[in-house]
Amino acid sequence: MFGTARAGTSHDITALAGPWRDAAGEARALRSRGAAPGIAALRSAMLKDRKTVLIDRLGWDLQSPDGLHELDAYDQDDTLYLIVHQAETGRHLGSVRLLPSTGAHLLGDHFAHLCADGVPTGPDVCEITRLVTAPGLNRAEALQVRRQLSIALFEHALDAGITRYTMVTHMPWLPSLLSIGWDAEPLGLPAGEGADAVAALQIFVNAETLDRLRAAWEMPPLVLPDARRWPEIDRKGTTAF
Repeated sequence: MFGTARAGTSHDITALAGPWRDAAGEARALRSRGAAPGIAALRSAMLKDRKTVLIDRLGWDLQSPDGLHELDAYDQDDTLYLIVHQAETGRHLGSVRLLPSTGAHLLGDHFAHLCADGVPTGPDVCEITRLVTAPGLNRAEALQVRRQLSIALFEHALDAGITRYTMVTHMPWLPSLLSIGWDAEPLGLPAGEGADAVAALQIFVNAETLDRLRAAWEMPPLVLPDARRWPEIDRKGTTAF
């Protein structure tokens, strides 16, 4: 789910090249474990935007324990997030939650019926969940942030030995998702009707796709600047730029 995206494709949206920026500064990326020190305010902003987008705007049947934030049983102290933010203002611009397929994850726990040949699992398979962009962004800005998140997803995957991402999406958002440029294929037939229909996808990760998207969107050589030190970063819990 692309948060503030609307049904249709991204082809009719004109987004600026490169990372999102405004007068206060350029968007940066970080990856963090859920309870990592130093990002409590940013994590709160992310969960507030998730609540606004997913519960208030889209009407998903999700829980908000305090009426301000959206989080569930998969948001743990060691859950991994990729976040695009503005360091100068602390503004959350977009984020995604990553769940290892070898543990509890949404596709395996709740949507296995969407996979014709079984749920893909293994140390090289990770699930994309809660992909949202900030509700205050216009369509072009949201696309720019989604592109930055897409590059971060591929950089992280190549660092971490991930060869495939899986995800569940509502069918009205499928064209917008595919128009991002990922090498994706369905895992089975969709279930449900109309706007409530959902489908499972797998997204193949390789350096060639990353290079193609980076060049097409004029992104910098690394969206996650310390990507090559991921094992060390993982022990510390967070990187922020």
